[in-house]
Amino acid sequence: MATMDVPTYDPVAVAPFRQQLNDVGFRDLLTPEEVDQALAAEGVTLVVLNSVCGCSAGSARPGVGAALQNSRIPDHLVAMFAGQEKSAVSHFRSKYIPHVAASSPNIALFKDGEFVAILERAHIQQMDADEIAEALAKAFDELCTKPGPSIPLADYERLEFARSCGSKIARVDGGPGSC
Repeated sequence: MATMDVPTYDPVAVAPFRQQLNDVGFRDLLTPEEVDQALAAEGVTLVVLNSVCGCSAGSARPGVGAALQNSRIPDHLVAMFAGQEKSAVSHFRSKYIPHVAASSPNIALFKDGEFVAILERAHIQQMDADEIAEALAKAFDELCTKPGPSIPLADYERLEFARSCGSKIARVDGGPGSC
């Protein structure tokens, strides 16, 4: 495994954060090739650059989940995990959002492969989950035609979104966590 691809955090420790997005319909992008394929798709694609940071990702994931209960949702739901799929994340940042500071989480929308909008970490830090859901639902209403929700309401209501600060999750290299 190349140094670039060694995860920052133990994959077992971040699995619950990854699963929260999978549970509402997201597919993980693990390689640069998967990123290119996903963003070449026709229609609206929602990309979440996931993170262990409880400070902002702890609001982003439940906000995204709630937004996907909207009557219109993106055609494609994909996610990458900062500090995990490093090659995929680096490729996504440099090719698709080069104008955005490298931080996570980020929530981006693309239409027919073209960048449309983003909630950057700086925005997310100033919002709670309800505000994130509201902002995304508004964008979905303007851009999307696919009927929602992404999962049945009864299934959504059973979900629990974990919140944990990255400073409490052990790094693979033994260094301090960050948020």
